[in-house]
Amino acid sequence: MKDKKSMDLLEKTARQWLLNRGVSIEEIAQLVMYLQQKYHPDLELEECVYNVERVLTKREVQNAILTGIQLDILAEKKMLEEPLQSIIEVDEGLYGVDEILAFSIVNVYGSIGFTNYGYIDKQKPGVLERLNDKSSGMCHTFLDDIVGAIAAAASSRLAHRAECAE
Repeated sequence: MKDKKSMDLLEKTARQWLLNRGVSIEEIAQLVMYLQQKYHPDLELEECVYNVERVLTKREVQNAILTGIQLDILAEKKMLEEPLQSIIEVDEGLYGVDEILAFSIVNVYGSIGFTNYGYIDKQKPGVLERLNDKSSGMCHTFLDDIVGAIAAAASSRLAHRAECAE
């Protein structure tokens, strides 16, 4: 991982915005564990954290985080024009742009990421369940998919590295 002092503004901001929205690196790492533990019984959370950290260094990932979170915040503040405001506010099922943004993250580590993402998006374990809770008053239309995509990408990264080590 990059030295914290050498992290550029984009990466620092993306990480801070995740925290501001209530998502920790450890929670994302727990999703990676959820996806990979069956295939790697000796997997430890620290390795999952490391892979999440590596995914967060990618510019495409940082851009997706900032874009998605900003759209969620604007929707919470009711600052989008209709009909987009209502679509994002209720996380309309046929909207799909939130998933498309997530695919830009998943795509960084190959096609296995799509499978991981689809699975975790349907299961919604851990932090994803909380982010999908509409009763909180917060809008996470983009964030839930972004977090799932980061976990799927980190899981794919881990799987590729494990495959190469064998």
